[in-house]
Amino acid sequence: MLAYFEDLFAIIFPNNCNACGKALYKHEELICNYCKAHLPYTNFHTIIDNPVEKVFWGRVQFQTAATLLYFHKGSRVQSLMHRFKYKGKKEIGHYLGLIYGEVLKRDAVLNNAELIIPVPLHPEKLRKRSYNQSLWFAKGLAQVLQIPVEEENLVRVVASLTQTRKSRYERWENVESIFEVKHPERLQNKHLILVDDVITTGATIEACAQTLLKAASCKISCLALAYAHK
Repeated sequence: MLAYFEDLFAIIFPNNCNACGKALYKHEELICNYCKAHLPYTNFHTIIDNPVEKVFWGRVQFQTAATLLYFHKGSRVQSLMHRFKYKGKKEIGHYLGLIYGEVLKRDAVLNNAELIIPVPLHPEKLRKRSYNQSLWFAKGLAQVLQIPVEEENLVRVVASLTQTRKSRYERWENVESIFEVKHPERLQNKHLILVDDVITTGATIEACAQTLLKAASCKISCLALAYAHK
């Protein structure tokens, strides 16, 4: 009888794939198996001088810089990121963090990292959105990699304007000097993983990394869910 009502509920309120929109089967979670198998995975963590690392050449030195996916307009990844960032589907970030964590763990990447730091939102934006998407991605990574998340040390002290349609230099001007480290002693001599949702020009990640490096003697790697090439 319970199975009957579950099936009826699924018909009335279908649980759809967040990537393609098709109905999920009972054993599927958030993303259908087809989409999960056919997402554009980058495997950047296995490539020396990969495109994400090149984004930061001459700007900031990362131990490792990589993303899980490629981002293209009109793609499944855009659908996922839109639901994750703007439709309250924070569990998507956690789920993809679990997937990426398993990949990194399997390939023995970042085994010596000690803290995960999500790119922070300004309090006003956090109140409006109700959650920090980078934090939810960080939680998924942390669960698999068994590395603690330090979520309140790096803070955004100035609300920046939207990065959409800004040039690379304008993006950098928009985020320079808007971050602050509250407890630099906790970061001293540590290997940190700085995480964000999407890397385009890398301006936000760069500003965060420069703030962390000025505050403490540390090593930094960066991870994101997707890389949007421009």
